[in-house]
Amino acid sequence: MKFIETTVRGAFVIELEKKEDPRGFFARSWCQKEFEAHGLVSRIAQANVSYNKYRGTLRGFHYQVEPYQETKLIRCTRGAIHDVILDLRPDSPTYRQWVAVELRAEFYNMVYVPRGCANAFYILSDHTEAFYLSSEFYAPECERGVRWNDPAFGFKWPAPAPMVISDKDSNWPDYRS
Repeated sequence: MKFIETTVRGAFVIELEKKEDPRGFFARSWCQKEFEAHGLVSRIAQANVSYNKYRGTLRGFHYQVEPYQETKLIRCTRGAIHDVILDLRPDSPTYRQWVAVELRAEFYNMVYVPRGCANAFYILSDHTEAFYLSSEFYAPECERGVRWNDPAFGFKWPAPAPMVISDKDSNWPDYRS
């Protein structure tokens, strides 16, 4: 795996290193030792699938607070997503900054979202599926969110507004640090 740090401190794009032959290819998409060697959290508590019927769907921004603050490793397994990582760590040099990464099934790339960062993704094609690993169990009492158009951040999305979004995600209050 190739680990490429983004402009958000501690967030990475991870590219698979394919070993190809006439059959296709083989690539490692998870290795505890490699993650630890890069100083990244290697605990996995849950594996999740997000299936999205329609292009224009937006999910997030989601994150959890202590004691269930989590890291995530996200890969698009079908279709394409515009993934955004938002740094909400007050002690981080990139606090309140964000980075967007295009994840496509055919790219076989992933994003590593560190603890204290929120994540959202905008669906770029119908019938898109994302698979992600989480370092902590989902705890509804620790769930928090940021609205996709919160004026504190100036997000740039592939479209002016999502076509499909949950009531919860569209009604998060303005962010207060």
